[in-house]
Amino acid sequence: MKITVEKFVLLAGCLMLADVTHALAQEKENENPPSVAQIVALDECDPATFNAVLGPDFCKNVALGAATKFADLFKKAAAGAPDPGWDFEPDTVHLKKGTTLIVVDQGGEPHTFTEVAHYGGGFIPDLNGGEATVPECAGGFSNVAVAKTRILQGSQLLVPGLSKGEHLIECCIHPWMRVKVEVK
Repeated sequence: MKITVEKFVLLAGCLMLADVTHALAQEKENENPPSVAQIVALDECDPATFNAVLGPDFCKNVALGAATKFADLFKKAAAGAPDPGWDFEPDTVHLKKGTTLIVVDQGGEPHTFTEVAHYGGGFIPDLNGGEATVPECAGGFSNVAVAKTRILQGSQLLVPGLSKGEHLIECCIHPWMRVKVEVK
């Protein structure tokens, strides 16, 4: 097989173009690394009273000032004034499409990060402050969709690929823990 000078020059040019295209693609990839945003789940459970009711090591809170007693959490919720120490931070998040949310539980007990059509009550009626349980939280952890959104103390949940639009999220255990995620 005989390679002429013209064919050699053409082949070398194609290889150089392929290398340049590959290098530009890698450079573009490095310019736009995947985006991430973080939401933190917080609570102030008092280990002594929560663990006395729910079992050893249920509340693993080591935060200073974490002193909400188990009975007080229920009293405040029933009165329609839920404990503000149980919260998602921030309350509203604005994201570009393709951004991955990282939800970190820095509280002392488990939470869920469940998308709902409309905010409402969770699966523990005594914490709902008179609101009806939303369909997405019905059944508690026996509902696989809810179980998949559970975040244990000290762990994180990755939420990739949210579609454009508004997403309403609440904790199905502590339903006043709410965040609105707006994806553009």
